[in-house]
Amino acid sequence: MLKELATKRTVYLVTGYTDLRNGIDGLAAFVQGRLSISPFEKQLFLFCGRRRDRIKGLLWEGDGFLLLYKRLDNGVFRWPRNETEARLLTEQEIRWLLEGLEIDQPKAIKPGKKAALY
Repeated sequence: MLKELATKRTVYLVTGYTDLRNGIDGLAAFVQGRLSISPFEKQLFLFCGRRRDRIKGLLWEGDGFLLLYKRLDNGVFRWPRNETEARLLTEQEIRWLLEGLEIDQPKAIKPGKKAALY
């Protein structure tokens, strides 16, 4: 279900550690206060705690918030820990994240530059 929700919306990955004891109100306040992004848009915000085996998703559905929670039975998410910011993900990066891969693939073919002639 998370894969289907993530591919149909704008997805923000919140880097760094998040206290997953926070519920809807705490996560929405974090998005609005610390990230300066309105949580009241059809965007999915993904958060990860220190253990990296579980994530929470926050989604506004127009009439209320939906809180998603996923815990892996085996493995961890490769979550960027550099600082607390919201990073907009592409569909490929979402797929990599949910498959347990790094979202910054050093050997992945990068998109070409328009008008670049050889």
